[in-house]
Amino acid sequence: MNIKDILRENPFVLGPMAGITDSVFRCICREYGCGLLFSEMISSKGLYYKDAKTEELLKIYPQEKPVAFQIFGSDPEIMAYAASVLKERKNDFIDINMGCPVPKVVKSGDGSALLKTPDLVGRIVKAVVKSAEKPVTVKIRIGWDENSINVLEIAKIIEDAGAAAITIHSRTREQFYSGKADWSYIKKVKEILDIPVIGSGDVFSGKEAVRMIEETGCDGVMIARGARGNPWIFNEALWHMGITDKLINVDLSERVNTAIKHFLLLVEEKGEYVAIREMRKHIGWYFKDIPHATEIRRVINTLEKKDEIIMLLEKYLHKAQN
Repeated sequence: MNIKDILRENPFVLGPMAGITDSVFRCICREYGCGLLFSEMISSKGLYYKDAKTEELLKIYPQEKPVAFQIFGSDPEIMAYAASVLKERKNDFIDINMGCPVPKVVKSGDGSALLKTPDLVGRIVKAVVKSAEKPVTVKIRIGWDENSINVLEIAKIIEDAGAAAITIHSRTREQFYSGKADWSYIKKVKEILDIPVIGSGDVFSGKEAVRMIEETGCDGVMIARGARGNPWIFNEALWHMGITDKLINVDLSERVNTAIKHFLLLVEEKGEYVAIREMRKHIGWYFKDIPHATEIRRVINTLEKKDEIIMLLEKYLHKAQN
């Protein structure tokens, strides 16, 4: 499968988010127009040691393809082993995480810590590409901090090591998600690479997604936090891009019905107990900034039964419409 062709047809991508971009959420984003979906981060060591919880992350529904499994780690041999395991799975791509800023990931030398060791970056990408037998992509940040921005060097190393595409989150590791993403670095990387470049950072609307393409020339836009509670962002982006002529009206009914659909899929996939607890954060996002959202979240957090949650949401919708 050629990632250039996928991005040419639909350049809007769901970014990986731990505890969020599971198979259920990916299916919902795909339904609303997402062109390529990335899994939650998958530990290469978890695959190496055959961890049961890691195995749970490898579920893919046919309707969500194309899908990339994102792996993380800093040992080239273990990363290569992880790629060899995933080549037998239903994922279309393997993505390497070299941008996660979370302390427990960085502390182990993984994620964005790799930006400090360009040589190791190259060895990891080469090892994964050799073992994967599928296209390999890489996600990075622009550098460790403002005094060590090395995104151009790292991007060229990644291309030379055989990656099929690269994603640039246009912040440093030290910024985490604060401050403003500097899209100029996405443009600079696009100018020096031949492989597709996907931009990421501060995209919270379909209009902003299209603006990133216009300003940077990037081949695709990765939307992560902007999709939480807002899977319609992909439809909005396609509409602003002129790829679709149908713009979904995201009214209260649409929000409630999508939240219920999301919840029921989670129950089917993970069971009632787990689904209820995972859905609490999603409901907070689905109903952000709407009337009585705080009260809905408060009550939802006290409920322990599937039917109680659905009844509450339907009752809220009925009350708002009458």
